[in-house]
Amino acid sequence: MSQTSQRIFITGGASGLGRAMAEAWLREGARVLIGDVNEERAAETLAALKDLPGELAFQYVDVRDTASLNNAREWLEQQWGGLDVLVNNAGVAGAARIDRGDMADWDWIFDINVKGVVRGCKVFVPMMKRQGHGHIVNIASLAGLLNAPVMGSYNVTKAGVISLSETLRFELAPFGIHTTVVCPGFFRTNLHESMRSPEPGMIETVDKLLASNELTADQIANMIKQAVANQQFFLLPHKSGRRAYFFKRFVPAIFNHMMLKGAEGLRRKLEKAENA
Repeated sequence: MSQTSQRIFITGGASGLGRAMAEAWLREGARVLIGDVNEERAAETLAALKDLPGELAFQYVDVRDTASLNNAREWLEQQWGGLDVLVNNAGVAGAARIDRGDMADWDWIFDINVKGVVRGCKVFVPMMKRQGHGHIVNIASLAGLLNAPVMGSYNVTKAGVISLSETLRFELAPFGIHTTVVCPGFFRTNLHESMRSPEPGMIETVDKLLASNELTADQIANMIKQAVANQQFFLLPHKSGRRAYFFKRFVPAIFNHMMLKGAEGLRRKLEKAENA
């Protein structure tokens, strides 16, 4: 299938990595539908990317609502005759020690980060099976592999996305449907805007970490586009992330020492902030 004929649907596509992926595919002449709950940012993205070679459209999509995903599926069937690449990108963040986090926040993050991905797959897989081809991209996180302290709810949701992706890789391959799971580390995005945390100073800390300049969203987006073209399953974009995952798998004593040292430093930082 030629790059120019591709039909792409990206949830959370109005900003951050979602917008960067939309731009990367549009530059290749693809047709891209972005779904998002933020209509103002979607309008900004439509205006900013309107002169690129491909075709860009927007649908209001809340991944907590199957009906809105069905609306996007119907639009794609009617306007473009189907879908080649589904990108489950919409996500939120949470950070709390296990004894401080609110169960309502666990429900909230699971509904978006895990069940949102599941809903996307359930809505679009039947179409891809009928077509006899398709590609699903699930945006997970390095957090789902390394499981840093105080990020329990976020870690668990992203680990769930990795597990689901591994399941779909084999379940859907007989139908000509390929799967890619992406596990980026920190990079400049707007994830901190949605973050829920009762921990003092945690949102500011995460914001600083997201300012990492190892890779930009545009660079990661191009890596994802290439991974889809190569039918690559597992993508760890950051070199530092690949190194950390290597240590966890093959030199666990070093990895455990680093994580325990970081946990102790975080404990002191949080206690200092609480007593300030």
